[in-house]
Amino acid sequence: MKARVTVTLKSGILDPQGKAIEGALRSLGVRGVASVRQGKVFDIEIEATDRAGAEAALKNAAEKLLANTVIENYRVEVT
Repeated sequence: MKARVTVTLKSGILDPQGKAIEGALRSLGVRGVASVRQGKVFDIEIEATDRAGAEAALKNAAEKLLANTVIENYRVEVT
């Protein structure tokens, strides 16, 4: 099975990289950019017999390794 884990900063957490990207976009002449928040995407192939098992394994991986749950949220999508 293929899956995607998306990790983003929680609301209210400062995002200096997002601010730098926002400024760079403006300096490149990209108009209408109100704000930018950056994150991480993990595309994972996992051997699992069922979707629920794959989701549970990936949520466990996100909690333990992929995301810092103090400051980050994550979303697991199994396709």
